[in-house]
Amino acid sequence: MTDLSINKGTCGAHRLSVAPMMDWTDRHCRHFHRLMTRRAMLYTEMVTAPAIVHGPADRLLRFGDAEHPIALQLGGSDPVELAAAVRIARPFGYDEINLNIGCPSDRVQSGCFGAVLMERPALVAQCVSAILAETDVPVTVKCRIGVDDQDPEIVLPAFIETVAGAGVAHFIIHARKAWLQGLSPKENREIPPLDYPLVLRMKQQFRELTICVNGGIATLAQARVLLDQGVDGVMIGRAAYHDPASVLIGADAFWGDDAGPDAFGVAALMRPYIVSHLEQGGRLHQITRHMLGLFHGRPGARAYRRMLSEGATRDGAGLSVFDAAVGQVPTLACPA
Repeated sequence: MTDLSINKGTCGAHRLSVAPMMDWTDRHCRHFHRLMTRRAMLYTEMVTAPAIVHGPADRLLRFGDAEHPIALQLGGSDPVELAAAVRIARPFGYDEINLNIGCPSDRVQSGCFGAVLMERPALVAQCVSAILAETDVPVTVKCRIGVDDQDPEIVLPAFIETVAGAGVAHFIIHARKAWLQGLSPKENREIPPLDYPLVLRMKQQFRELTICVNGGIATLAQARVLLDQGVDGVMIGRAAYHDPASVLIGADAFWGDDAGPDAFGVAALMRPYIVSHLEQGGRLHQITRHMLGLFHGRPGARAYRRMLSEGATRDGAGLSVFDAAVGQVPTLACPA
């Protein structure tokens, strides 16, 4: 099983992290990912400050000890409300608090947070100052290089300078603009061109800060190249979800550690977690929907996905459905 003594604390975890992704990186997903990497930083889905202050905090913030190191990503633009949310979250024991200044969705814009705040760096500085006053763990900011018609060469360094002046020493930069008008959130993840050189220049300009890059990174080899070019860390998003074994098994080599279990080992380690979830009244699909890509690219992967997609949502679906799906994947490739 995972060695929790290694997980607790950040220990340079920013070298590789899995991006916060709405509807994806819930606690079941993070438990699954943690079985493949003991070192990488994991993030919650974005949780809005109003939801924490006025909603079911335990359901929104609870996580398992095995998930460390783990960061809470917050959305919001009211310093008072953000401070209140951090006070509520503090007893849960997150290793980092991250403020979302990158999400371009209409819902986020209407609430005046996310990427739209790239246009209001002074307000972001007030927000992070309020957060810092309520926590003793690192506070980080995830942002874009700019929005709409902004010139990133001008806007991004000014944004970093202003927010760093409020006490933030760690920025995760999605190396694309966000177009708040005319592109959907999905299109904003794919259409605006990537500008890794700009992020690298930000590291050269702000050497005292931790600068990490996000956007379009799909393999550990790509991550290694960017680290070698000088950024402090790399954040991987969709690839870590759709092909987790390729991206996360072996990731601990960035810290000089051995790889975790192979895909079949991960599946075996998930069995007691699934059993516990089912015994508590949970549904199989709530966990296995995050595991559809575990055997990506292997013989039998299509049958595995189909069996889980169709079987796990049925009433009463149990561990036997999961075991049967895994059984569709040969443990050894047939000889030529």
